[in-house]
Amino acid sequence: MIALRFHSIKLMQIFAGEINYIMLMRQKIVNDPIYGFITIPYELVFQLIEHPYFQRLRRIRQLGMTHLVYPGAHHTRFHHALGAMHLMGEAIKTLRSKGHQVSDEEAEAVTVAILLHDIGHGPFSHALEDSIVQGIRHEDVGLLFMEKLNKEMNGRLNLAIMIFQNRYHKKFLHQLVSSQLDMDRMDYLSRDSFFTGVSEGVISHDRIIKMLEVHDDQLAVEEKGIYSIEKFIVARRLMYWQVYLHKTVVSAECLLINILKRAKEVIKSDSALFATPALNFFLNRRVDINELRCDPSLLDRFAELDDSDITTSVKIWAAGKDEVLSDLCRRMINRRLFRIILQNTPFMEEQIEAYRNELKRKFGYDEAQLDYFFLKGKIVNNAYNTGSDKISILLKSGKVCDITEAADTLNIKSLSVPVEKYYLAFPK
Repeated sequence: MIALRFHSIKLMQIFAGEINYIMLMRQKIVNDPIYGFITIPYELVFQLIEHPYFQRLRRIRQLGMTHLVYPGAHHTRFHHALGAMHLMGEAIKTLRSKGHQVSDEEAEAVTVAILLHDIGHGPFSHALEDSIVQGIRHEDVGLLFMEKLNKEMNGRLNLAIMIFQNRYHKKFLHQLVSSQLDMDRMDYLSRDSFFTGVSEGVISHDRIIKMLEVHDDQLAVEEKGIYSIEKFIVARRLMYWQVYLHKTVVSAECLLINILKRAKEVIKSDSALFATPALNFFLNRRVDINELRCDPSLLDRFAELDDSDITTSVKIWAAGKDEVLSDLCRRMINRRLFRIILQNTPFMEEQIEAYRNELKRKFGYDEAQLDYFFLKGKIVNNAYNTGSDKISILLKSGKVCDITEAADTLNIKSLSVPVEKYYLAFPK
């Protein structure tokens, strides 16, 4: 009898082991250049990755026009989303190991939220955020995608959407998705510095995650992780000046924005202007967030857009009849970008008028044309915003304070002050 019982237990253990082995075999792994092999942790996550809405992110560059400055910067929103998903898994492991309760349902939901946080991006990411669908942020479009996916999947994204919108009672979960110390920033700083080769952006993402804590339902960092946070903020400031707000990147993005602006003007009088079907729809029609909400077919049309729609159309327009549009497109294709002048104070009206008159004299532009070839604007670098959610340091005494109070590096306080620069851009 005892022997029979022993064999029954042994068979049950073997059977359970086989089930675990099969489940492990079903988990997909991805070889990531930053983190090595990463695991897709949930069946729902895998289904979302396989969906056409998400696969579209393979065709949208993470850094827009930055490859014109750093040739290696061809990585995509798809790369970034998977990386942020991986870091979220590491963060959940850390918090659980410190005794904080995160259920399997919550872990899956917050993983879905970070996976889909950038699904609303259009072609060339931030560069064209207001050029195709006016007046809305990619987060707003992303929420519409999440709600549509939720309907397709019979409400399985309900909790993820609550966390994404900060409507869930555990507020620290939202902070892991969207805050000044979220998994989004943790991944894009590491990833963007890797693909651009800008070593100043390298951060200790693994150490920061290991130092994460929760205090009064707010995300915090243990005191011994303070220097990693200081480095994180400094890296963010440097990456903005050297990569995201690099003056040549700003010049290229201004040029691309003006190409679409001119194409919209031309297409009003010349319906034969070539554009891919998806792009043609948005060039001919002004679409806002309310229309996207009310008409699901518009969201599907938006989902058809990616970088290739823009690049293909720009190549064709370069040989087109409209002189202004073809000039702008040839400049983009051949990297003959606008010269850009940066300074810390606004330009005087006399300076602006002098540059405009010189362009008219040299190139023969009239006033209407000059709007496409002479640009002015402002860029802002805000590495750490003390006005929004703060990065909290949990001291050994149990007290929580802001990083600017806890840091012994004077630079951190100065980095919390936004730096503004003003620019003029025009043909060389």
